[in-house]
Amino acid sequence: MPNRKPNRLKEFDYTSDNLYYITTNVKYRYKCFGHIQNEIIHLNILGDIVKTRWLWLEQKYRYIKLHEFVIMPDHFHGIIEINRVLIDYPNFEVPSVGTGRDLSLQKELQNSPDASRTKVDGIKIKSLSELIGAFKMTASKKIHELGLDFEWQRSFNDEIIKDEEANFYISNYIRENPRNWNG
Repeated sequence: MPNRKPNRLKEFDYTSDNLYYITTNVKYRYKCFGHIQNEIIHLNILGDIVKTRWLWLEQKYRYIKLHEFVIMPDHFHGIIEINRVLIDYPNFEVPSVGTGRDLSLQKELQNSPDASRTKVDGIKIKSLSELIGAFKMTASKKIHELGLDFEWQRSFNDEIIKDEEANFYISNYIRENPRNWNG
């Protein structure tokens, strides 16, 4: 079996407060979540399940905020934020980087002693891989309950969103994905 290249940065803490852009594909790029018509994605029941399970992450994990996402016929793009402030202040609105978030405040929060704790108020902060694993596993389980054969491609791709400009371009790319579809 060939050695696989690791998808994650070796020394990076993927439980840290950050915005992450993720992409995951259906195995063999099988187009099973719906179709694109007139540059608009029309989800079928499997696509609806994927959407429901993505939104479930924010309900299940208090330190998660979901940003732009799109379900395409054979893949998924989304921006997920890990933010420990949301544990103590669930109604706290942290504007997204792309809408003028004060990056100096964000850096200050990330560099505080609490920012790297893997447990906050008894809540274990899951890594990005654990969160995406939960999303993919629960979506697969719900699809299998319908008696359908379904598999995600192994692992996922991620990018750490470093600044407002990157967030702007990535968010725009996600929004425009159905328009640019040529599958």
